[in-house]
Amino acid sequence: MRVSYEGIGQWAATFACGGVREGQVVKVSENGTVSACGAGDSFCGVALAVSRDGAACTVALGGVATARYSGDAVPAVGWVSLAADGSGGVKAAESGRSYLAVDVDSAAKTVTFVL
Repeated sequence: MRVSYEGIGQWAATFACGGVREGQVVKVSENGTVSACGAGDSFCGVALAVSRDGAACTVALGGVATARYSGDAVPAVGWVSLAADGSGGVKAAESGRSYLAVDVDSAAKTVTFVL
């Protein structure tokens, strides 16, 4: 049996947005608005849902979330520095904000971490 961390302690807010996809890490880009992150950017959360017209999205700002990762360095479980990879996911970073990674799936290339 596989353990699920989906939604544990998660809290979210709705923001205006443009060009954001579900599952993508995002950053606050102006008042009440989030946008996609560039490579190396810090991120505030993960987009959970995007409106049909793409003008609004719900962003997980706290709790446990999962994102795709890229790069040669596979994030480790435990405390790890993560940054946006510029393609909607994350990558292991040498410095920056630390997150508690609780699950790394190298087959699916996902990391589950506490925001």
